[in-house]
Amino acid sequence: MLSSTLRSAAVSTGLGRRAASSIALKYSNAAYSAALAKSPQVLSKVQTELTAISNSIKEVPELKAFVSNPTLSAKDRNSGLAAMFARAEGAGAKKEPVSDITKNLFAVLSDNGRLGETQGVIEGFNELVAKYKGELEVVVTSAAPLPKDVSSRLETVLKQSQAAQQAKTLKITNKVNPAVLGGIVVDFGDKSIDLSVSSRVNKLNNLLTQSV
Repeated sequence: MLSSTLRSAAVSTGLGRRAASSIALKYSNAAYSAALAKSPQVLSKVQTELTAISNSIKEVPELKAFVSNPTLSAKDRNSGLAAMFARAEGAGAKKEPVSDITKNLFAVLSDNGRLGETQGVIEGFNELVAKYKGELEVVVTSAAPLPKDVSSRLETVLKQSQAAQQAKTLKITNKVNPAVLGGIVVDFGDKSIDLSVSSRVNKLNNLLTQSV
């Protein structure tokens, strides 16, 4: 079921960022549906495995290069997947075999030349799980880490929102991106509130350009 659903997501290469995100979401939905059909416990296990894989790609340069290289041979792709799964299994007494759903997901990504979509697929999967659990994840992007008092005030305001009140739990993540210059960008659900300095600078530049 998972493999056939995923294979139908194969689309010609050369698509832009928005199209690639759409493709990643198809894989996310297929993996999520397959895991939930098994049981909530399997869904949780797959999420844990995908989180471990995501962290490994960020921490291990070889794995990051592996998923970013669409020209690898089938043999090299299989070796790379084996190394990725080994990281997801953990070590010592806590070592557990990776689930068939996770293996099938990456096998199809590999066959379709879509390993470069891995992080987007995992993010999409996590969003689906959060929705299933009634969680609302809010990502606050700022130029520097938010001070605790600012973060606390922001959390208080966000909890008063309609979206937060409809959710069972609220999870706030602070991401740092110097490109915002100052202020914040708040993303939650399908909404985004851009209160960044860079946004205001861009608007000013547009106005000045139109005035010339």
